[in-house]
Formats: sequence, structure tokens, C-alpha cells
Amino acid sequence: MTKLRERSYNGEYFDAETILTWPLEGLTIVEVSAFIAGPYAGLNLAQMGAEVIRIDPIGGGLDYKRWPVTEGGNSLYWNGLNKGKKSVTLNVRDPRGREIAHALMTEPGATSGIVVTNLPATGWLDYELLKSKRDNLIMVNIVGQRDGSIALDYTVNARAGFPLITGPVGLGKPVNQVVPVWDVLTGMSAANAVLIAEQHRQITGEGQYVRIALADTAFSVLSHLGYVAEAQINKVDRSAEGNHVFGTFGCDFETFDSGRVMITAFTRRHWQALLEATNLSSRFEKIANDAKVDLQKEDERYRMRHIIEAELKPWFKERTLNEIRTVLDEKRVCWAPYQSVRECIENDPDMSVANPMFQEIYQPGVGTHLAAGLSAEFGALNRRDVVPAPLLGQDTQKVISNKLGFSVKEIEELQENGII
Repeated sequence: MTKLRERSYNGEYFDAETILTWPLEGLTIVEVSAFIAGPYAGLNLAQMGAEVIRIDPIGGGLDYKRWPVTEGGNSLYWNGLNKGKKSVTLNVRDPRGREIAHALMTEPGATSGIVVTNLPATGWLDYELLKSKRDNLIMVNIVGQRDGSIALDYTVNARAGFPLITGPVGLGKPVNQVVPVWDVLTGMSAANAVLIAEQHRQITGEGQYVRIALADTAFSVLSHLGYVAEAQINKVDRSAEGNHVFGTFGCDFETFDSGRVMITAFTRRHWQALLEATNLSSRFEKIANDAKVDLQKEDERYRMRHIIEAELKPWFKERTLNEIRTVLDEKRVCWAPYQSVRECIENDPDMSVANPMFQEIYQPGVGTHLAAGLSAEFGALNRRDVVPAPLLGQDTQKVISNKLGFSVKEIEELQENGII
């Protein structure tokens, strides 16, 4: 349990005696979003204790039925990204629906007045319009490209060049990645941006508009990981390496029983462990002496990667996956088996309730399944329970009643008129 220190913000005070289990408890964020980046930001904040109220159109937004879905048509994707949130449905095409949405976004209080959206900040979501209703409003707006034009993870990835260095050697065409990594990273950046902007507001009293471009997330990674400097300074474009890891040794091998494993040797210890496990130390010492290289060095292992692969290949091909597992684990080799998601769930203890990140939850409309909480473990905080996603609109009446003071009669009228 964490006890808040007394502090003031813009003339308002937190109760110094209030006891909270997580530091973000009491923080209210209104999310207006679709697809991945925006919902992922809200998911992170909700799992850190914030109250996240997602506003959707009546009947659901663009992503409400997105695949994968159950046989009954319920989106596993939507439920996965909205765990722990509250769901409010409003007809914002009607002035009264917009008025309610704006009231929730600009709710008074030291820990409210925060909006996260990956929809265009225009029309009813215009920042200046909302700011006129609450001067210190914080809006974090995820956009496709820096100029506000449209882009998705998959188009950004194509522009960034990664598909041309992914896939088999000599394929001659791009290979897209299946994980929408730029959406995920942008969502995490947006969650960080909320915390930074809120800290700034606590100190200065100022709200602000924060824009994060999906494309900038990808291009910044290109820069941070050296791809940009490599192209500019070395005047080269990196080529596809198949399953080899650039700049070091790492590749895949087939086993006797048609399994497949990924083996890495990035450090001296990794390399030594691999040699001990395969009993090939003498063989590689001779190879190194003949080639006048030092295989203790990462860059030399990369240059000799195809020779190393050829020498190791028979060892793996002669053994079953279980035999390989026993030897590699004993020698603490850095490796992993290739497995499907279902195989991972069935066989991997880290994808089970043995891992405290996971809990079994009952998701209404879906059933019981494993669900993850925060991946970070905090030494001073107990883990929060994983909370299922809400049913669409299930919190509408309670939220507008508790936060905006609507009476039962007013709520009934809103329902009758198709506003909620």
C-alpha cells in the first residue's frame, strides 16, 4: 500500500490520508479510440490503476468486431485490448451525446481532464474546443504521420524498410512482420506521454496537446538501433539474412524429430556454453586457427556464421527436441524451441498461471481463458487482479450518473432518444 504525500495542484489538494494500492488509482482518463495504438495505451494505464473510460458509438466502433472472433462473433481482439476499462456508448452525432462526452473529458478535478485518442482531433474531438471547456486539459493524440495524414502499422513498416531485410536470403520481395510492433510501441509511448503531461500539469498547472505519430515511432527506432547511421555512413542497405541474427551468431536448426530450435551465442559465455553442450570446442578451435579468426569475438562469429551453422547442424539433426532440451538447459545455452501459440499454452510454464503475470479470467461472451496483467513486477506494490473487458456500454448509466449527476429519469430519456 502506498500513502500519498500531501500536495497541491491549481488550488486543489489530495487527501494526505488517502491510501491507494497503486499510484495511478484516482487518475481518470477518457479514451476515444479504435484498433491498436490508442486502446493499447489505455490498457497499460488501466492495468497501472487508472480509471479508463472508453467512449464508443452505440453498437460499437470500427474495431468492435475485429478478428480474431469466437464462433459467436465476439472479438477476442477487442476484449483483449480493453481489459479493466469502463465502457460508455454515446451517440455523438447528436448534440446531447457530444455534450455528455465533453463533460466526461473535461470533468473538473485534479486527476481528471485527460483524453487519449487515435482518432483525428477534429470536430467534436477538437483540442481547442475541449480546451475552451477546461483550460488545463491534457490530450494525447496518436496520428498516422507527422502531418496528420493516414498511416497504419503495416504501411509505416513498409516505408521504414524492414520488410526488405526480413525473410529468406535471395527471396527478392518484401516480407511483412505479423506483430504490429509500431502500434504497440506507439501505444506504450502514449501511456508514457500521459504520465509526463500529468506530472507537468501537477507542477505548472498547465495542460497541453501531445501528438505522437506512428511513423515517427518507426523512424526513431531506425535511428536508435543504428539503421540510419549505417545507411548514411557506410552507404549500404542491409540485406535479408533469413533466420541469422545480424552482427552476431544466431540461427535455427532442425531436430531429429522434425522440431526446430533457435540458438543464439551473443556473448563469450553464450558461445562457451554452446561449445560445451555440443562437445565441439576442439573442432571450432581448429576452424578458428585455420581461418585466423577469434571466435570468442561476436563480430567474428557473425562473419563465420555459415561455417558455424554447417558444423552445428548435424549435432541438432541427430537428436530429438527433448534430448536437445536436456543438454542445452544443463549447460545454460541461450535457446528456445519454435512452437505454435497452442503449443506454448500447453507446454510453457511461463504461459500459465505459474507465471504471476497471468490469471484465468471469465470474459463475458467469450469464456474462461488466460489473460495477462502488467509485465513489470514492482517490488513495493502487490499485483493487481486482471479485470475482464467490459461488455459494450455496460458502464454508461453508472458513469454519467456518478460523474455528471444524471438522474434515473434523465437517463431513461437519453435511452429513449437514442443518445446512450
